[in-house]
Amino acid sequence: MTDTSAVTAITSINLSQYLGKWYELCRLPIKYEDETATDITANYSLNDSVKVRVDNRCFDKHGKPSRAIGEATPVDDARSRLKVTFLPKYIRWIPFTSGDYWVLKLDPEYKVSLVGSPDRQYLWLLARSPDLAQDTRERYLAEAKRQGFDLTNLIVPRHTGREVTDDMLAG
Repeated sequence: MTDTSAVTAITSINLSQYLGKWYELCRLPIKYEDETATDITANYSLNDSVKVRVDNRCFDKHGKPSRAIGEATPVDDARSRLKVTFLPKYIRWIPFTSGDYWVLKLDPEYKVSLVGSPDRQYLWLLARSPDLAQDTRERYLAEAKRQGFDLTNLIVPRHTGREVTDDMLAG
């Protein structure tokens, strides 16, 4: 079944509440992301009054710490639809080099978030903790299905309790 309706983001987001550390609990495959990576986190902080610094960290398939730094910019006042780029700062001005990051579902306490793209190619389930109750996970993934996302190839990374630290990245 192909869903021809539009993907919809939530009506608004308090960006300052959304900032901080999130754990990736599952995602759809992305060609530039290691499918065997573990302990994946994303930390969001403000670069300025509008742009968000994205600091993604994980351990790669060899167990080595890895990091990707990006920048997200809200596309409207709702702030639930953003454009994200991981290109180096000096070439971020090039058109068509950013991806859509839409918040599709968010719990009122900002502890669980479902994020996707309007073309249904990208999807992430994020939480403030690496553990999430199964019924909550199912509710969020049901929303993804309702919006037409195919979850057949969903990747569920392992969380072992390790986290990539600044010291690990510096060494």
